[in-house]
Amino acid sequence: MAIIKKRIWPDYFELIQSRVKKFEMRVADFNVQAGDSLLLEEWDPQSQQYSGRSIEKKVGYVSKFTLDKFGQAEKMKEHGFYVIQFDE
Repeated sequence: MAIIKKRIWPDYFELIQSRVKKFEMRVADFNVQAGDSLLLEEWDPQSQQYSGRSIEKKVGYVSKFTLDKFGQAEKMKEHGFYVIQFDE
């Protein structure tokens, strides 16, 4: 089980801390698997500094895909895509 440190902007930090946001979407340029922990360190893009606040979240599920996995790269580039979270 690994602990993976990542920066997170203040708005998203607050949403995760308040348990409103229960997912994280990241570029897949690092290894992560279920059971690992993400250590999210609040980063202020204005000042280019860490705030000192952090939150650790255990990874329960990871899904990796490419933009053209479903043959819709052009539509995704034009419209973007949703990440939909289900309430329990």
